[in-house]
Amino acid sequence: MKKMKLVMVGNGMAGVRTLEELLKIAPELYDITVFGAEPHPNYNRILLSPVLAGEQTVDEIVLNPLEWYAEHGITLHLGRKVTQIDRMRRVVRAIDEDGRVTEAEYDRLLLATGSNPFILPVPGKDLEGVIAYRDIADTNAMIEAATKYRHAVVIGGGLLGLEAANGLMLRGMQVSVVHVMPWLMERQLDDTAGRLLQKSLEDRGLKFLIGAHTEQLTADKDGRVMAVRFKDGREIPADLVVMAVGIRPNTALAEQIGIHCNRGIVVTDTMQTVTDPRVYSVGECAAHRGIAYGLVAPLFEQGKVCATHLAQFGIGRYTGSLTSTKLKVTGIDLFSAGDFMGGEGCEEIVMSDPFGGVYKKLVIKDDKLIGACLYGDTVDGSWYFKLLREGRNLSDIRDKLMFGESNIGDTGHEGNTRAAAMLDADEVCGCNGVTKGAICKAIKDKGLFTLDEVRKHTKASASCGSCTGLVEQLLMFTAGGDYSKAPTKKAMCGCTDTSHQEVREAIKGEHLLTIDGVYQRLNWRTPNGCSSCRPAINYYLISTWPKEAKDDPQSRYINERSHANIQKDGTYSVIPRMWGGETTASELRRIADAVDKYKIPTVKVTGGQRIDLLGVKKEDLPGVWKDIGMASGHAYAKALRTVKTCVGSEWCRFGTQDSTQMGKDLERALWRMYAPHKVKLAVSGCPRNCAESGIKDVGVIGVDSGWEIYVGGNGGIKTEVAQFLCKLKTAEEVLEYSGAFLQLYREEGWYLERTVHYVGRVGLDYVKKKILDDAAGRKALWERLQFSLDGEPDPWFEFDKAAVDARQFEPLVPA
Repeated sequence: MKKMKLVMVGNGMAGVRTLEELLKIAPELYDITVFGAEPHPNYNRILLSPVLAGEQTVDEIVLNPLEWYAEHGITLHLGRKVTQIDRMRRVVRAIDEDGRVTEAEYDRLLLATGSNPFILPVPGKDLEGVIAYRDIADTNAMIEAATKYRHAVVIGGGLLGLEAANGLMLRGMQVSVVHVMPWLMERQLDDTAGRLLQKSLEDRGLKFLIGAHTEQLTADKDGRVMAVRFKDGREIPADLVVMAVGIRPNTALAEQIGIHCNRGIVVTDTMQTVTDPRVYSVGECAAHRGIAYGLVAPLFEQGKVCATHLAQFGIGRYTGSLTSTKLKVTGIDLFSAGDFMGGEGCEEIVMSDPFGGVYKKLVIKDDKLIGACLYGDTVDGSWYFKLLREGRNLSDIRDKLMFGESNIGDTGHEGNTRAAAMLDADEVCGCNGVTKGAICKAIKDKGLFTLDEVRKHTKASASCGSCTGLVEQLLMFTAGGDYSKAPTKKAMCGCTDTSHQEVREAIKGEHLLTIDGVYQRLNWRTPNGCSSCRPAINYYLISTWPKEAKDDPQSRYINERSHANIQKDGTYSVIPRMWGGETTASELRRIADAVDKYKIPTVKVTGGQRIDLLGVKKEDLPGVWKDIGMASGHAYAKALRTVKTCVGSEWCRFGTQDSTQMGKDLERALWRMYAPHKVKLAVSGCPRNCAESGIKDVGVIGVDSGWEIYVGGNGGIKTEVAQFLCKLKTAEEVLEYSGAFLQLYREEGWYLERTVHYVGRVGLDYVKKKILDDAAGRKALWERLQFSLDGEPDPWFEFDKAAVDARQFEPLVPA
């Protein structure tokens, strides 16, 4: 059966959630093409504020990496804005920054164009230094500005504005928040809660101008914003102005092609546009029954309904959403739902403790809860929302209502056991509609033990994060023990109850040589395993039985199958090996010639003292490798990445040892080494440590009497300082001791476990016992490593021996 063609315009949270739901129920129905105007895969826009504050990185907020699109056969066009849609011929046209046009035909079209930030129409709005806060580019612009300038003004005292202000303040700027309304977050909070929030933020260092009307932005002599002027004549300095005054549905494309729009792209209960039933719309751009929603939960509800109709099931109707808002603003918990402002015919129950930072207001009408506003203590927010939705009569619990669910007699739980008392049908994550039952089932069935694992499998707490504490409680009660620590036994994945250690022991003890043999012997629940366990078992086999077990390239991640790093635009990165960071004129000429020949757009020096060629087309990879004629840098693999060196005693007047030669010797001895995770080494010629040896998996530091060896360092998200292992006299000893430690890690480390975590798990004393106290054992480890690496092929030049599938590099020819 020929597949239909689905084209989605927009690559945001609502649209991609629709695709996820569609792929669950009808994975083979469509060839899917996605156009995204941003150069990034789908990411969590809600978590931009932690990126701005320096608490997370952009990579950490990506929801669907490039591999996800590839695994599901989705054609992804990033950095390409759709400019034209021909509804008669059913063709979508997009253009990139270089003017290149891309076309895609469709049978069904999904418009998920999101919203645009509203920019105040005041003089100076187009000045340099005046930006909105909507996407990664805006976030990066603010981060860069914080390194150069001092005064920031955020216009808008809503959630987004306050998060922007807090992030800029944490990055060292002096921040003033301008808000035209009488109190902050007037849509989510009443005046009392809004003023409590303002007081708390002022105590942290933010300044506020409440009720101020912006009249003009003034410029300096270079055309950059310099100050903000208000209608009352006041003026404050501003090197950066962030507009966070609201959003508008992005309907320009829909209007251009004649789709009816009114406060958004008008859709029916099936999420089809009223103009053209072949065209669907979800997200902030869609207007359903006169409402365009801006919260995640209703948008995901829309996506689920839309997916059932795209799948031709003909079921499901979206009838609108009763929304609640549960937020954490700069660390302060807030919740509101319903008509929390009250009014005529309403009663209010209020509890206020400004000193303790707690405020609660419940609004009741006809003995039913119609609104709630909570500040500081929001643990009962979801319970109040449940009462509000159900319309439950409160006459029997009215006297206890303010004190929360834990004080109601029929719930039978104490405050910190709330998760245990919830019904399986009770909703935990409002953004993603995940119930307690779904979370507990995933924890039990898949052997989940960490918050990240629960997020990955259920999406609970993966959006706004306000339900994180509740999910952690469920983990504690369901999985048992302290979920924040690594368990003594944790299942490898949902395919089995067997742990990494048990798999390693079985492979060694029973001389297992194939992946299928492992699955059969250990009674795997899923006959062919999954993308988590297959790469791990493949590594365990080849590291335990080198020369016997056969490497299975199809059980490796995409980077290791292609032997290059896939980039966000679908091109690849090539990093040739430079021994100890040293190169020659001949190598540089070959690199330069390859850059010109294959029109490689970017050449960059990496932190590991190598050259990175970015933007290589997949079909050009073999040619690039051949022309530069240098060994693979394994920058894509769970392997030895680089040995970083300083110039050492050969050139430096402070150098005590020849670190460059030591680094080259180490790299040439170890460069073919695969490992549980990436491995980085560094050699410094003196204790000044210019090569940053103190944060590497193995760090070597030259001293007057020889070398000091450090192990288990990590320069990643959480920097870990390496631990001192021993002091040695000769270069030969450095090779032996370093190699022995790495072989111990190779044989005992769990897949995707860095050396810092391996050493933390087994203890440094154990490592010393194996490497320092047992000379025969150390030499045996070093010999086993040399045996494993002897004859290992270079995948860039020995395709057959490395089992590289050369067909993947053949260019696609249109039919």
